[in-house]
Amino acid sequence: MVNIFSRRGVRYDTLRQNNQKDLSAMPVLHACVHYIDVFTDRCGRLLAWLLLFMAILTTCVVVLRYGFGVGSIATQEAVTYMHGSVFLLGAAYALKTGAHVRVDIFYRNFGARTRAWVDSLGGIIFLLPMCAFVLASSWGYASESWGMRESSAEPGGIPAVFLLKTLIPLMAMNLALQAVAEILRSALVLAEDNDA
Repeated sequence: MVNIFSRRGVRYDTLRQNNQKDLSAMPVLHACVHYIDVFTDRCGRLLAWLLLFMAILTTCVVVLRYGFGVGSIATQEAVTYMHGSVFLLGAAYALKTGAHVRVDIFYRNFGARTRAWVDSLGGIIFLLPMCAFVLASSWGYASESWGMRESSAEPGGIPAVFLLKTLIPLMAMNLALQAVAEILRSALVLAEDNDA
């Protein structure tokens, strides 16, 4: 999904590979949205590779376990770590691409300006406070785990549960960053619509 802004008939998107305009000529808000989108896009594409590795590793676990009677707790936990990474760190990419769940009974019939109002108010009233709450409530949880270098409760498991728990505050920060981009994008739509 390409995010396109329009200003007095000039159209350009926020991703560099499709952007023919010089970034120095863009307003500061456009540049902020652009760079956050690039960061989120690159993270999302990198995380997508984990899905392939997770599928391959799961296949290996099943074949080794049921074909050869060999099991590995660390390998099974690695699948959990990858799944947690994709799910939690991929939330910002899902927000950017519009892949999150949306009840759009009314939203789909709204015009661009009304959608921009709904998106910006939803981000400010609901999404950013939720990210702040998750960050605040998970920070101590993750830092305690780092303090004791928490490892797996299973013998032979991955001795890095603290890394898995760190994904929760990272998700909140990553999602908040993309939420700022979405709010700015909506604000730009509203401002540019007034200028047109």
